[in-house]
Amino acid sequence: MKTLGKILLFSLLAFMFIMLTGYTVYIAITSGLELDESKLVNYEQTITLYDGDGNKIESAALSGNRSAVRINNLNDYTKNAFIASEDRKFYSHNGINFQRMIKAAFRNITSFSFKEGASTISQQLIKNTHLSNEKTLKRKLQEIRLTRKLEKKYSKDEILEMYLNTIYFGHNCYGLQNASRFYFGKDAENLTLAESATLAGLLASPNNYSPFSNQEKSLKRRNIVLKSMLECSFISENEYNTAKNEPITVNQDMNFNQNSDYLSAVYRELESLNLDCYSELSGCRVYTYMNEEMQSRAADEKEDCDIAIIITNSENGVEAYRNTIKGAQRQPGSTVKPLLVYAPAIEEGIICPLTKIEDKFTNFGGYKPQNYDDKYHGNVTVAESIKHSYNIPAVKTLNALTIEKSYEYAKKLHLPLTDEDRGLALALGGMKYGFDIKQICDAYSVFRSGGNYATSHFIKKIEDKNGRTIYTAQNAEKNKAFSSGTCSVINQMLIETSKEGTAKKLKNFNFDVASKTGTCGNEHGNTDAYAVSYTSDHTFCVWLGDKDNKKIQYTGGGECCNVMKNLITTRYSSYSPSPLDISSGTKEIYIDREDYDNDGKITIADDACPKLNRLSLRCQQNFCPVAKSNKFSYPEIVRPDILVSNDNICIELCQTKYYSYLIKRDNIVIYDDIWKDKIYDAPSYGSHVYSVTPYYFDGKDKHFGKTVTLDRVNFRSEPNDILPPDITKKDWFAE
Repeated sequence: MKTLGKILLFSLLAFMFIMLTGYTVYIAITSGLELDESKLVNYEQTITLYDGDGNKIESAALSGNRSAVRINNLNDYTKNAFIASEDRKFYSHNGINFQRMIKAAFRNITSFSFKEGASTISQQLIKNTHLSNEKTLKRKLQEIRLTRKLEKKYSKDEILEMYLNTIYFGHNCYGLQNASRFYFGKDAENLTLAESATLAGLLASPNNYSPFSNQEKSLKRRNIVLKSMLECSFISENEYNTAKNEPITVNQDMNFNQNSDYLSAVYRELESLNLDCYSELSGCRVYTYMNEEMQSRAADEKEDCDIAIIITNSENGVEAYRNTIKGAQRQPGSTVKPLLVYAPAIEEGIICPLTKIEDKFTNFGGYKPQNYDDKYHGNVTVAESIKHSYNIPAVKTLNALTIEKSYEYAKKLHLPLTDEDRGLALALGGMKYGFDIKQICDAYSVFRSGGNYATSHFIKKIEDKNGRTIYTAQNAEKNKAFSSGTCSVINQMLIETSKEGTAKKLKNFNFDVASKTGTCGNEHGNTDAYAVSYTSDHTFCVWLGDKDNKKIQYTGGGECCNVMKNLITTRYSSYSPSPLDISSGTKEIYIDREDYDNDGKITIADDACPKLNRLSLRCQQNFCPVAKSNKFSYPEIVRPDILVSNDNICIELCQTKYYSYLIKRDNIVIYDDIWKDKIYDAPSYGSHVYSVTPYYFDGKDKHFGKTVTLDRVNFRSEPNDILPPDITKKDWFAE
């Protein structure tokens, strides 16, 4: 018993020591902390955006005075939407919900993370206005001390009012009144139940749940808030069901202007940087890559369908962005052929531009692809297949590459594929979800950058309100997707696509433009059309389609290229970009034209090969052909025929365009000249042996090849000579 008492006493003393130590630390850390009332009522927070030239983007900020709301003017369901969503016990605790804090701390400890918070509305107000966003014990203790001071000085309604006037709602909206005007075009006191729940739902991730960015996510989040209000008995079951079934109707006037898509993307990227929107972003200056002229040009394109346009520069900065379907993923069609088929196959040494592939009907285990023109073109080169976007050669190339290899390169290009995409239809862009145009644009930018992949971005740098740079895009991560040699080879083939292929509407520019088009559809017609082009300075991507997959009248090589032509013309109205790199990492070789034309064989041309029989090939330097022809330095021929004709020996030579022949009878030269169909000889009576030696004369030297010795012949010139049985009065030949 005495032992138990000692244990209890020791435990009590230890507990008291820990509490005293903790309190001492708390006092030491929070000593001297005072509320700054001016920060609590600072309703002038704003983020200022600038374009690529450093000019303020006027449409990025809300115009007019930034007014505050009065708590007494708000509907109860507006106030309760935020209480149900953020702090259900707001009116019953003294600023700190210790029970919630302990639960959150336990979950964070067991998960080895700081993902779960337990801040009350009072704590959030203090953190947002007085402290940084760092997750440290010191900051948490300071937050608790200031929250206690806040609760002692202000009423709950005053705290809620200050909270609602300083909270960030995304799209540069600080405060409920500004958010209400931006999203719904009305004062906060006139918000409906559904609208109030929508705005409360934004706080978890403002731009992610923005109805302008993603109505589906916004709707789901709004309904979660409504459910919380029902659970708290703030609304009835009938009110819940009515509000839940309401569509989200946003303020169109605030959203639709020429910069709206670009600015929405900026705010999404801003949120992804995990900078605190109160301590770091409030009053900050965000410098973007937006080119005002190109953004205006993109916004002016009028089509009778949905449209998306993106233009990135050599720093992977987005100069213009328009997207009427809010970045939804679509099947990319033939735009994937260079990305997931041909470039990987070149990188792996499977093909080169002159590799011949037979374009004919092929059944790939039940998969029977067709060309867009419903024709087959026989043996075509890889370059021709890309230029004219033939489907069957692309599928055959993917089959040789393997789908697994294609997936490896898709990962390097940050192109998302699912397990359901593992089929040969991948070569033609057949996949479950597909890509958005930003992903396609980023992937194609690899070719003009020597194979280095980097995600494009809208924000160049951010300065806080004191002018200190807190973010710069120069730290963007890059990874190697292809060698420079593969990129050079692809560049050359896609330049030809602009000149003579499916993108030939772009052929008249006096500088290099590499392009690829794509069109998707079904038995009812086309649903998506693409054109992707790039120069040494920029990458352009255009998509035309319908968000509901309705039929469109456009193709990648048609109207998409018309839009592309307008964009490129505008961008280079004052200068021309440098040529694209078509040589780095490559080697130019000459192959034997005759071998290639006759058999499709790619062999290095003989040193003695004439110019007319040489064919130029630029290939990836690591995978140039090694087999070398010797048909000119050491000619070989098919064995000639020899027979008797009209009392003459006749030697029939095989036709070889470039060879001359040295023919001997019994080591006596009877012919030394260029090819003739037949060589005649009238030898004396007796037995003779003929030999034929081909050679190539390059204008200076004779290059002799392999001598062919013909069968011995017995020749009788007198007509009364007795000839062997069965061949009298007949021409004969030696076997």
